Amino acid sequence: MTFTLAGKAALVTGGTRGIGLAIARSLGSAGVNVAICGRSRAGVDGAVRELADTSTASVFGYAADISSADEVSRLFSSVVGDLHGVDILINNAGLGIFRPTAELSVEDWQRVVDTNLSGAFYCCHEALPLMRKAGGGWIVNISSLAGKNPFAGGAAYNASKFALNGFSEAMMLDHRNEGIRVTYIMPGSVDTDFSPRSAKASWKIAPEDIAEIVMGVLRMPERTLISRVEVRPARPPK
Repeated sequence: MTFTLAGKAALVTGGTRGIGLAIARSLGSAGVNVAICGRSRAGVDGAVRELADTSTASVFGYAADISSADEVSRLFSSVVGDLHGVDILINNAGLGIFRPTAELSVEDWQRVVDTNLSGAFYCCHEALPLMRKAGGGWIVNISSLAGKNPFAGGAAYNASKFALNGFSEAMMLDHRNEGIRVTYIMPGSVDTDFSPRSAKASWKIAPEDIAEIVMGVLRMPERTLISRVEVRPARPPK
């Protein structure tokens, strides 16, 4: 039997634009009560207004830096207060700093790893007890094909995404018998303004395509777990 998503509670990190906003929009349209977070209060407020126009359920937004364990703890306290739980966690917030290894500062390295890897762990660490108590839930980590394909200038980003993939697989094995389904999605080039090096182009994957994959993962029958998804543009430039 397919699990009903309507009425569930979801948190989407980095939900103010791009992939995160598209996922939050799809969840809200399916009747899921959605909370989003982002670093900027203005960005969060604007995204909440936009989501409210298409959502059939409640929408909440919070300013939070998920690279801080303390801020994540406060975020979850607010989300649980408003949504009365977290059934679905989408770890989407990410940061890319792209430089040759010798030119990466210690601060650059820490910012990327603390956001892309530690931030996901902090959120999972808060969500897992809630899901265990509820008898199950979903965690979807938005990773990248950079988590299996290294490239020049990507040392910090590659390291964070390789590690996120390993973390996701181990967590899936830790908790799947508790009804907690963990998936990680590895997109290739997505048509967003994620970083200065990723120019927008029509041949790239649309954020809405990733949102559709997430919804497909969440709608699988309870007997089935999609643990990993690779997705890439169908026709990249030759």
